[in-house]
Amino acid sequence: MVANVLKITGLKVFYGGIQAVKGIDLEVNKGELITLIGANGAGKTTTLKAITGTLPICRVDGDMQYMGKSIKGQESFKLVKNNLAMVPEGRGVFTRMSIKENLMMGAFTRDDKAGIEADIDKWFGVFPRLKERASQMAGTLSGGEQQMLAMARALMSHPNLLLLDEPSMGLSPIMVEKIFEVVRNVAAEGVTILLVEQNAKLALQAAHRGYVMDSGYITMSGNAKDMLNDPKVKEAYLGEG
Repeated sequence: MVANVLKITGLKVFYGGIQAVKGIDLEVNKGELITLIGANGAGKTTTLKAITGTLPICRVDGDMQYMGKSIKGQESFKLVKNNLAMVPEGRGVFTRMSIKENLMMGAFTRDDKAGIEADIDKWFGVFPRLKERASQMAGTLSGGEQQMLAMARALMSHPNLLLLDEPSMGLSPIMVEKIFEVVRNVAAEGVTILLVEQNAKLALQAAHRGYVMDSGYITMSGNAKDMLNDPKVKEAYLGEG
């Protein structure tokens, strides 16, 4: 058994003459919920896109290991087949497909029809709003409903690693709490998660460990509960100080 589900060593990302990520090290172990926090422009989303091979044309240096094997330069669809799923910033639902069709797309690597239907029922139970609108086009949903759908769709693939990019962005406070409730519950079921999130307080409260990213560097890492009480984190990211 590989202890590290994800291990990043010396990751650098260059867009022409601009270096967005400057040699970071990061690891996620089986069963952990890890959060990567930081201000806008810190390089968090670029890091996730480097992992998943979804960056525009750029140069990526360093080593990225998933389940003990290098995934540098691997096509994103192959990662999905290897049970690595991502909920992108902006949700990325299939707007002209129904909710149920979106969920079926999440399970496109599977062929266990009974299991797929059971999982659809499971996520409809978690997100009753989606069940009520099962035949509705995904593009007509609210932002919060689309976020629910994007998370459920990713989880339909039974991921070994789930990457979440800013799941609370643009949502109402009540919807943010629902999304984080689901994140905590999914982690409690044993799904390994790497969460990029601007709401540092909620992210650190949910996580086992945290990393702080600033201007392309990892500037701090440690136990999430300890980081919640760190004066530097409080002042910079929690609005306390």
